[in-house]
Amino acid sequence: MPDSICMKTASIATAAILLTLLTQIGGLILLAAIWARRLLGWPRRFVVTLSLFAVLYGVTSMVTTVVAPVFGRVPLPCFAGHQDRLVIRSAMLCVMNRHYVVPELKEAALALATEIDRQFPGTMTLALDGNFPFIDGFPLLPHLSHADGRKLDIAFYYEDEQGRFRDGQTPSPIGYFAFEQPMPGATLPCAGRNDVLTTRWDLDFLQFMREGRRLEEHRTRAALQWLVDEGPRYEVDKVFVEPHIAERLDVSGPLIRFQGCRAARHDDHIHIQVAP
Repeated sequence: MPDSICMKTASIATAAILLTLLTQIGGLILLAAIWARRLLGWPRRFVVTLSLFAVLYGVTSMVTTVVAPVFGRVPLPCFAGHQDRLVIRSAMLCVMNRHYVVPELKEAALALATEIDRQFPGTMTLALDGNFPFIDGFPLLPHLSHADGRKLDIAFYYEDEQGRFRDGQTPSPIGYFAFEQPMPGATLPCAGRNDVLTTRWDLDFLQFMREGRRLEEHRTRAALQWLVDEGPRYEVDKVFVEPHIAERLDVSGPLIRFQGCRAARHDDHIHIQVAP
């Protein structure tokens, strides 16, 4: 086989694998786009393949929202509605199909958002990563546990330096990686560890995103307290958040857990999960 064909085959295989890891369905759609281009006799140009891929991906993603419930997953809202007070933080998470959860977790998240809006009228609760639409056990990188539709991340609530609530905003455009720093004397279970195999990255070079934003403690405390008090009614059985955040907000209970020192930091979001 000529070297050029080998290189093209390797490139296509690499792209398909990456798209599968990033979106679950993207790899198959890429292969379908290449097959369709050849079937139609269209030119072997990158822009042609890309255009076909974009069209097929968009159509398949819309179909997926209808098909996924058959497999036990439902999509969370990608756009803010007039009644629901829950929405995915970034449209990119929806494009990548990371906004699917089991129905009972969606119900819990909507109930949480409704309660926060009741206590603080006009508040929109922002959801982050859920899971892909199909197949239990399929990894949602870089998460260690988002593989069955029963886990969902909820963004903290934020205010500006003047104490004005910033509805629908987070320091990071995707809601992750702008970490709240611990107060003096806070519990730091991972202090002094230097684990090699870990996704607990401090990402110091990204912390500039926190400038002009700080944790809005009242809403974030209310969310954690609701999960502790009312979460079990909705089958919520675990809530992961950094110990220094729980201490700072004075929220405790059997559901509040520490995710461990090898998992990603949880001082930029709340991780909730429902029982299997």
